[in-house]
Amino acid sequence: MPEPVSSHRRSFLKAGLAAGLAMPQIVPAAALGRDGRTAASERISLGIIGVNGMGRANLGNCARHEDVVVTGVCDVWQARMDPVLQQHQSTAKGYRDYRELLAQKDIDAVIIATPPHWHTLMAVEAAEAGKDIYLQKPMTLYPDETLAVRNAVNKHQRISQIGTQIHAGENYRRVVEWIQSEKLGPVSVVRTFNVMNQGPNGIGTAPKQDPPSDLDWDFWLGPAPTIPYNSLLAADSYNHGSFMAYSGGWTPGMAPHIVDLPVWALDLGVPTLTACSGGRYMVGGDGDAPDVQEVIWQYPDMTMTWMMSTCNSFAFDFGRGSPARRLGIYFHGLRGTLYANYSMHEVVPEGNLLEDDTPPEPSIPSSPGHEREWLDCIKTRQQPSCNVNYHYKIDLALTLANLAYQLGRSVRFDPDTERIVDDPEAQRLARPEYRAPWKFPEKYLQATV
Repeated sequence: MPEPVSSHRRSFLKAGLAAGLAMPQIVPAAALGRDGRTAASERISLGIIGVNGMGRANLGNCARHEDVVVTGVCDVWQARMDPVLQQHQSTAKGYRDYRELLAQKDIDAVIIATPPHWHTLMAVEAAEAGKDIYLQKPMTLYPDETLAVRNAVNKHQRISQIGTQIHAGENYRRVVEWIQSEKLGPVSVVRTFNVMNQGPNGIGTAPKQDPPSDLDWDFWLGPAPTIPYNSLLAADSYNHGSFMAYSGGWTPGMAPHIVDLPVWALDLGVPTLTACSGGRYMVGGDGDAPDVQEVIWQYPDMTMTWMMSTCNSFAFDFGRGSPARRLGIYFHGLRGTLYANYSMHEVVPEGNLLEDDTPPEPSIPSSPGHEREWLDCIKTRQQPSCNVNYHYKIDLALTLANLAYQLGRSVRFDPDTERIVDDPEAQRLARPEYRAPWKFPEKYLQATV
């Protein structure tokens, strides 16, 4: 069984399965003293933890740039790691233990694209190791994890980007400009949703079988509860969404992309009251995540809602009929409604109350790409747009929603003290109980970190 996370570096005795690979002589960027005056041609030494699905995509979007060199690749499943390692065999070393990768001195930054139940521990220890981080969403699964990751990144002064790639899109920029122009008047309600139809069998039922010989299943489970190997759970992030302990379900799975838009456009803080209802009513097969969730968040002077379904894909203005994954956001203003998804938006006037329906002039600069923005910020030491100090507001709304779902009652949160109010049980359940020997990084919730 792996050792628990520690705040100091250990000496690792294992050489790693790819120790035979020749390592290049690369001067780490950290040793060159990045302070905003760094030459643009300097190479960023990059590692990755978790190379399935989005991890490979994030790595590809980084590695195609000439100023990036991949020097570390980590996955607990050898069959997944080997093809990625082969692509970078002249520069990268392979690991089965992420802590060994973080101990590699010449790595400046890491992509963390593991299943979500690992995100908190890996992000915290990466920050402690002096690595800048690109952390796939959902950022965390519990409210106390949200704050711990943010605080650790800030304490160690790391550059961070959360993997909500749609934030880099042009359509979102145009919507933000519309809302911030105030042409629609005050927005009192925002409605957000993601729906699909998995049918009565859900993702199916995995056969009882042993894990592949090249997969360390115990390490895959890590701090989460122990269950027998499940090939569906292990397959990909889509299937993760059916298992609460390892993903938090489809609300944290998709809402980070969707709730991002109103938080950005309205400059929302964190909700003061969160209510959530739902259940696993119709969808069968493996998993325990709800197939319906309805969330209400209360903010000063406005309310935001979230609707999630995996058993019906009717999506109002965004489609109907054949089952499909559909999503949308509605901004209801005094003088009109704007509705949008990833690629389009439309304004519906409230009669003649909308006096000016001319789209605002574009004012938000185009993104160079979500990963490229992170790479540029590693050099300038300026935080990118989806850094933890921005994204924690989204993540906390979602972790509070799942907490309210678990409790079956609303949760009040004080943004000033960053504490749940008048509910000792909710305060206790806001922090996960990690499977031994892993330990929650409690020191990052202390008053001074």
